Amino acid sequence: MSALKFPAHRAHEGTWTGTYRHIDLMGQEEELIQSHVVCEFPDDGKVFYRQTINLTHPDGSVIKAGFDGVDRGDHLWFDTPNFIGKSWETADGVILPNLQRKDEPCAHFVEVIIMGEGGTHRARTWHWFRGGQLFRRTLCDEVRQT
Repeated sequence: MSALKFPAHRAHEGTWTGTYRHIDLMGQEEELIQSHVVCEFPDDGKVFYRQTINLTHPDGSVIKAGFDGVDRGDHLWFDTPNFIGKSWETADGVILPNLQRKDEPCAHFVEVIIMGEGGTHRARTWHWFRGGQLFRRTLCDEVRQT
């Protein structure tokens, strides 16, 4: 693997903590979730990118998930039990995932991931669609821990 491939994705390597705020179309908060995300780039095997995530909901329940991305030339490809899709990056370092939900029929989301200057803060915004209609946004605010 070339260290030069997917530089914007690589810039997010490390551990991130923060919040995921689901909001409805009127801007009302539906749920505030605490997040712990680890982004890695394994040195061997077919996996180019690995993300492990723990989400703590207001009731104290924790969802643990993980997914791997495979290098497909100009994008990373994901195929998990919950979604399928790809991510790519712009020349300015913005990452753009587009993922079809397997666990929620006719639903998909498009995400925008932007790193703040200095690389210690990032913002992620998910735009959720079902049957072609926007129904939710998720605002993610995260701080790098390592």
